[in-house]
Amino acid sequence: MLIVLDSVGCGELPDASAYGDQGSNTLGNIARQVPLRIPHLRSLGLGRVVDLGSTDRLDQPSAYGRMAESSAGKDSVTGHWEMMGIVLDHAFSTFPDGFPPEVIEAFEQRIDRRILGNIVASGTEIIERLGEEHVRTGRPIVYTSADSVFQVAAHEDVIPVSELYRICEIAFELVAPLRVGRVIARPFVGTVGSFRRTANRHDYALTPPQDTLLDFLTRGGIPVVSIGKVRDLFAGRGIDRALPARSDAEGLEHLLEVVGEGGEGLVFINLVDFDTQFGHRNDVEGYANNLEGFDERLPDVLGALRASDLLVITADHGNDPTTPSTDHSREYVPILLTGAQVRASVDLGTRRTFADLGQTLADNFGVGPLAHGVSFLEQIVADRR
Repeated sequence: MLIVLDSVGCGELPDASAYGDQGSNTLGNIARQVPLRIPHLRSLGLGRVVDLGSTDRLDQPSAYGRMAESSAGKDSVTGHWEMMGIVLDHAFSTFPDGFPPEVIEAFEQRIDRRILGNIVASGTEIIERLGEEHVRTGRPIVYTSADSVFQVAAHEDVIPVSELYRICEIAFELVAPLRVGRVIARPFVGTVGSFRRTANRHDYALTPPQDTLLDFLTRGGIPVVSIGKVRDLFAGRGIDRALPARSDAEGLEHLLEVVGEGGEGLVFINLVDFDTQFGHRNDVEGYANNLEGFDERLPDVLGALRASDLLVITADHGNDPTTPSTDHSREYVPILLTGAQVRASVDLGTRRTFADLGQTLADNFGVGPLAHGVSFLEQIVADRR
């Protein structure tokens, strides 16, 4: 089981200043403002990876450490791809001044609608600012961020979800050649003053440029089940079965259901609420509550582990809600591993790339090797028979 806590970073990378992210430390800075009650994550060694303040519970971890992102960028596609063995030499394109006029003109012509926006904005702020005009005119809202995304927001009663998806598919055709990492459909509902985004988000991502761990696994007949937005991030490649999740709580329910089926292979889940609901909204209290909520469910996950199972908890980037920025942050990510065959108190230190995780999982399943990464399986597993 591979659980990605979306945006749960643990301290700025050495090149954070190049991204405007100096001082970012998602977990550490939250813990300085809110005493985090996360005993189960602490018991897995999280407090040894990042300073979480005082704790009344001593940990007895299995394997723990942190990973640096060696790819350029700080978005979900880059982070997830690197975990699965792809290291990007060049970051995806970003558009701090909005998309070029010729792209917007072509988009408007193809969808037969004028658009609103074409600016850098947070998702909640943009629908508050332009939602009323959108409802009145029927013009979709286009916006981007510090990440490589072309996002289209529309009220579900004005532009039905199926039509929004069609519009986003057209956008993807237009911007994929520009190396835009994702087009994201962002439907919302409600009335002026109380608009809220729905769970009908859909991501359209570039296809990975080379084989990932997921491709090696599926070709080798080893099942891969994705939960949440994982399927979208890999454009569906290398995934046998995909389960959507409208919330982190629903995602964890799906995880327990899949594990309860008693199968084998990789179960790969992204818990996105940390990022979308709290990080991008600079909601420190909400982020802390979501961490505590995950921690409360963690015993159920740990209790479902069989003797041969391995549980990995990590993240894909940061999104520090305590800083002025509402964008992702360039941070280390924690890595916690546990299972009956994992040695106790193994300090993995700082891994040079997220791809070390992918190479370790490839080693575990007997596939690969991947193009990047160094396996640490020998360090953590007591008996590899």
